[in-house]
Amino acid sequence: MAADPYPPIGDYALIGDCHSVALVSRAGSIDWCCMPRFDSGSSFGRLLDWEKGGFCSIGPTEPEEPPLREYLEGTLVLTTTFRAREGEALLHDCFTMRRGGADRPRNQLLRIVEGRQGRVELRVRIAPRFDYGDVKPWIRHHGPRHFSAVGGDDALVFSGDIDFEPVDDHDLEATFVVRPGERLRLSIVSAAPERIDPEPPDPPAAEELDHRLDETVKWWRRWSGRGRLDSPDGPGALRSAIVLKALTNASTGAVVAAATTSLPEVVGGGRNWDYRYSWIRDSQFTVRSLGELGFEAEADGFRRFIERSTAGSAENLQIVYGVGGERRLVEVEVGGLEGFRKSAPVRAGNAAADQVQFDAYGEILDLTWRWHSRGSSPDDDFWRFLLSIVDTAAERWPEPDRGIWETRGRPQHFVHSKVMCWVALDRGLRLAEDCLRKAPARRWRRVRDEIREAVETKGYDKRRGVFVQSFGSKDLDAALLLLPEFEFVDYEDERMVRTADAIAEDLDDNGLLRRYRSDDSLDGEEGAFVACSFWLAECMARQGRLEAGRDVFDRAMSTSNDLGLFSEEYDTRRGELLGNFPQGLTHLSHIAAATALVEESSRRAGLSP
Repeated sequence: MAADPYPPIGDYALIGDCHSVALVSRAGSIDWCCMPRFDSGSSFGRLLDWEKGGFCSIGPTEPEEPPLREYLEGTLVLTTTFRAREGEALLHDCFTMRRGGADRPRNQLLRIVEGRQGRVELRVRIAPRFDYGDVKPWIRHHGPRHFSAVGGDDALVFSGDIDFEPVDDHDLEATFVVRPGERLRLSIVSAAPERIDPEPPDPPAAEELDHRLDETVKWWRRWSGRGRLDSPDGPGALRSAIVLKALTNASTGAVVAAATTSLPEVVGGGRNWDYRYSWIRDSQFTVRSLGELGFEAEADGFRRFIERSTAGSAENLQIVYGVGGERRLVEVEVGGLEGFRKSAPVRAGNAAADQVQFDAYGEILDLTWRWHSRGSSPDDDFWRFLLSIVDTAAERWPEPDRGIWETRGRPQHFVHSKVMCWVALDRGLRLAEDCLRKAPARRWRRVRDEIREAVETKGYDKRRGVFVQSFGSKDLDAALLLLPEFEFVDYEDERMVRTADAIAEDLDDNGLLRRYRSDDSLDGEEGAFVACSFWLAECMARQGRLEAGRDVFDRAMSTSNDLGLFSEEYDTRRGELLGNFPQGLTHLSHIAAATALVEESSRRAGLSP
């Protein structure tokens, strides 16, 4: 049987420019890249089909030792050190970043090889495949070291100082040698086909490409230098913030849930979803986590995106939007791709956009309340929209929904969803009072009290003294750990302490948490959901159980790869990352848990004699 060609998910590094992203393997191959937007069809995509997807690889012809890699401190510039039989070379990978108004391409992927010791022979292969591998582009030669690839409505322009030769009409290849102090450069720019027909613009000189690398390093360090968390956990939290910045669309403020589509929650199964879109529920985590580290502009940008995308009427509210605020995210299966490690189908779009999930009501109101508390109160138009949201929550809370986990089986009366309806009413009342707005306060208070009574009776297991996943159920759900974050119950309330302990025991997966025990509507058993472990760590820290919280936090931290990147899930038996990668919600939850440990340690130390 042929060996599995797919590297583990954890072998990949992220680079991006707040518009596009790419995943670079440990061996120096770009196996996933979507340009000009996160949700564009892939230009390099062998992550989802090793034979058809396309790639751009750079590596030594005679490697001696496994490559070493790291991000330059405070940046998203990746360096990979190749150790070959006769020497050592360094590969810099990044999307170039620019200060506002710079006259240059927005989507430029830059790869620079630098000789360090001895003599290193390297081979470059560029195999672009557009639209998820469906289109083999037309390669055109425009002059010395200047090529383009065109297919359909996609185009890439390749330039630099590497002497390429066309291969099989659709690929480019080159072999070259670097010695100490020598550099060779490859620029890959996304372009509209009509902008390069018949000829693309003249390519930048080598000195200009070196300048763009230096400028990108400075850009990231200038941005990351605004962050603050005075703790040994600070550098890791800052790395998570950098990842989240890369997953933020600079034009709109949207934060995509992940950089990829269809990386499996179960290898060989069908739990493969497209996460390159922006979910409302992430808004609350984004504003809280990035705001706590000092990145107020990014937090405010996402708030504004959510307001723009959702405003209108409650009946038109969606739980997820495209990065430009698009509403139609039709889910399709991309035919002809085998999927990561034969995990089909590969999907583009997400049918969750059509689901009913009542937690969105509470997320929007809580988000608005938080920003009102910071001095940004809703105007008249947005208040009318908020009124419709609260009224809808008051009317529809008794109905079942799909819940935070977007289940594809039958709707249920999820406790988390009911609590978020309570949040919508509670924050609506607070806003009406603080902002002197007219609202049906008496009715809202009555419904808010009804929801609380329902949750504390039907959503509570009296025998165990814990909250449960859904009305009448005995099952637990890691989303219950969020109840005190939304002030439905105090962190140190005995019911919450028991619930946290029960979740830690019942949903344990070798020291990590599953989000729930089963979902009969889907095949296979998924891995531990890493964000949930960070939720538990935060909950325990806020309860004053700092040592237990630290243990959970450290176990969750162990699931990152060597670069500090987290996936959606983790297979505790194989020790492998699962699901879309890197996952924004995991990084957001990591920041929140790290902040909780710092704040609670300081607060409780201050109370000590």
